[in-house]
Amino acid sequence: MGRIDLYRRERALGRALRGPVAGVDEVGRGPLAGPVVAAAVVLPHGLRIPGLNDSKQIDEAQRNWVFRILLEKAEDIGVGWATTGQVDRMNILRASHHAMARAVARLSVRPVYLLVDGLPVFGMPVPHTAIIKGDANCACIAAASIVAKVVRDRLMTRLARSHPTYGFDKNKGYATEEHRDALARGGPCAHHRRSFAPVRESLQTELAL
Repeated sequence: MGRIDLYRRERALGRALRGPVAGVDEVGRGPLAGPVVAAAVVLPHGLRIPGLNDSKQIDEAQRNWVFRILLEKAEDIGVGWATTGQVDRMNILRASHHAMARAVARLSVRPVYLLVDGLPVFGMPVPHTAIIKGDANCACIAAASIVAKVVRDRLMTRLARSHPTYGFDKNKGYATEEHRDALARGGPCAHHRRSFAPVRESLQTELAL
């Protein structure tokens, strides 16, 4: 079985529609703390990036290396987010869709079509196709997954400086055992998602004491 051509879909769409195609992905649905971050990336025709892959399949050093190449060579990059408060008000699915639509809106190059990781996105301002595991099968989605992951990880590392108790620099807000223990001991901070069960339970414990 041959290697997947990550660039095939966007190349074919770009030729057929005669315009730029952007990949869109988000990071941060599962964590107990921090925003959802989304990215939209337009890759220039003919650019091939060695090592480009789903952000979950490469290590931090490789992600940072690809991120630097994307900042230098991508035709355009847009980043959007949904804050912790928006996650609590909207629910995580709607907040993720909001972040992705916001990332697309921040592109300077107007794409004619989008390739989105996962399932269809409500409220997207440009026609799109959703691709299950798109970040492993499509170059522009893989690029978006890396941008979103690097941006969010760096943000969580900065938050760790003002909230060292929770280990955000290591867990990035995910529900590790150490993070849950910190929640149980000290309750949540302003960046925790109170609509998520472990955070809500820590608040109830705190009130009962």
